[in-house]
Amino acid sequence: MAESETTFDYRIVTAERVARAAAEAIARADATLDGIVARSAAPNAPPPTFDETLRALDDALEATSSGYGVSAFMGHVHSEHDVRDAGTAAEERLAKWRVELPFREDLYRAVKAFAATPEGRGLTGESARLLEHWIREFQRAGQDLPAADREALRALRARLVELEVQFQRNIAEYRDHLELTREELDGLPDGYVERLRPGAIPGTFQVSLDYPEVVPFMEEARRRDLREELERREWNKAVEANRPVLGDALAVRRRIAVLLGYPSWAHYAMAVRMAREPDAVRTFYRDLIPAVSRAAEAEIARLRAALQAETGDDDLRPWDVRYYDNQIRRREYGVDPAVVSEYFPLEPVIDGMLDLTGDVFGLDYRHVPDPRSWHPGVRLFEIRDRGSGVLLAHAYMDLFPREGKFSHAAAFSLVVARRTTDGARKPAVSAIVANFTPATRDRPALLRHDEVLTLFHEWGHILHMSLSQAEFVRFSGAETESDFVEAPSQIMEHWSWDPGVLGRFARHYETGEPIPTALVEKLVGARNLNVAVKTLRQAYFGEMDLAFHGEDEPTDLDAINRASFAVTGLPFHEGTFFAAGFGHLVGGYDAGYYGYLWSKVYGDDMFSRFEAEGITSPTVGVAYRREILEPGGSADAEQLLRRFLGREPSNAAFLRQLGLAAS
Repeated sequence: MAESETTFDYRIVTAERVARAAAEAIARADATLDGIVARSAAPNAPPPTFDETLRALDDALEATSSGYGVSAFMGHVHSEHDVRDAGTAAEERLAKWRVELPFREDLYRAVKAFAATPEGRGLTGESARLLEHWIREFQRAGQDLPAADREALRALRARLVELEVQFQRNIAEYRDHLELTREELDGLPDGYVERLRPGAIPGTFQVSLDYPEVVPFMEEARRRDLREELERREWNKAVEANRPVLGDALAVRRRIAVLLGYPSWAHYAMAVRMAREPDAVRTFYRDLIPAVSRAAEAEIARLRAALQAETGDDDLRPWDVRYYDNQIRRREYGVDPAVVSEYFPLEPVIDGMLDLTGDVFGLDYRHVPDPRSWHPGVRLFEIRDRGSGVLLAHAYMDLFPREGKFSHAAAFSLVVARRTTDGARKPAVSAIVANFTPATRDRPALLRHDEVLTLFHEWGHILHMSLSQAEFVRFSGAETESDFVEAPSQIMEHWSWDPGVLGRFARHYETGEPIPTALVEKLVGARNLNVAVKTLRQAYFGEMDLAFHGEDEPTDLDAINRASFAVTGLPFHEGTFFAAGFGHLVGGYDAGYYGYLWSKVYGDDMFSRFEAEGITSPTVGVAYRREILEPGGSADAEQLLRRFLGREPSNAAFLRQLGLAAS
């Protein structure tokens, strides 16, 4: 199958085309749904069949999922403002359609009618799971509630979509920067300064809130007051626009949960996740945080001592952490991020990652020379099964920051893989969207090691989407429990720390010399430097998210933010409200941010099998592909884990990675 048959020509995209693509996708889906209802309600009609109901329902999902890739996705990546606006409008329209679907009483009746047939009662495997999940979703949409409550719930869900889209767009469009002289950029290397935009005043430079500018600045800028100011701006991203949006979203979620009989949005959201209920997450944190906090005390003392030695001040602040972490990394481990990045030019890193995953998971990649993409800098790769040569997927890489583009790193599903009725498989199409360090006049794009980690992490999501062998869109790829979805990306990060793996592709951008073994040993040796402090930062995000969505009504968001931050062991940065720019809160991880640490437990546990049987073992890799990646959401995550591990899941590897003894 040629790539032109599975990928879209994004060069022809206009605002009008985006709007039309979304409208056509919804029209196809609606026609399919209307057909389900008409067949079920027809007088004297034979009993509805699986293909006429559940498979048709999956067809409707497929229509809108594929429509997303050529319409709503443009709101995140296109260079033209009007196209991004059209993409945002399309995303809201598609999201509202998806929210509305389980509110259709006629559709619920049709699905229940099929469930009552002999065929419906006799379903097994993935088909039975599909019926179970749809019945559950209809019930979670209030289909068993009185009509007035159901209509109220429908209006609330539609309003929530509007708020979620608005929140994300406010972050994407927000712009702020510091304007500094070269002297004020003391500590930053020339290569960093060369990438900065010129300021309005001659001789000055703009330091924006883009990751490739913020992270090195916070790590290397010697001016403590300027680190404080940049962090203040970053932690107040979109605050004026998004504080009221967040408040409204939390209120709407609470009303939805109450209508459905749940004590909180967290209870509602977690009922369909691995955790099942907030108490399980609280227990997870309660078991983890005290031990991590004890380890963090020593790390903070070490950072405080470094601050005092340099400034005479021992009042360690959040804007000091990255800087002194970097200083200790350099002084005590010999790891200079700028020097390390010279061994990670982007192209060899990509090639190395593809070679590794190709060998471990049995895949072949081909670079598509003409990707027909939405921006000239975008790459496209074809992914095939190495044994059979069968086309599995296409994957785009859009890796550098630009105006109006999605400002973090994520993997987007553009075409969902699934099995068709004749047993054939529709290939997936997906995209990494990231904001890595770009090239300069005299240097290629050189990745910091944390950017290498991010690339491997996001490729884990791409593989999850690309290799899915699920029969239905509803379970394809990353459509697992949302607190497991990060595990297949967390596991990928381990390879970017392995000396043998790094030795395969890390080459100096000028000389081509392999990364020195001694430098790799230093880099790996510093892997867990201040790991407890970093883990508590993740716990802060999760605790704040849980408190916002818990049983107690969040009347004072600032107080919750401040109280949650206390888990870090650091003084609060006064005058900031990080939550306003925290896209995960109103972007799919609501009452679910705990999932990053939660799923890391499982990612570390799965990697322990590679550690035991061979870091790059194709035997383990194929088993991982078959038991974890290919099933997608077609079975419970715990069941998939037991199949791959051959035992019950354990947190031992996770605790060992943190340097804590398992209890």
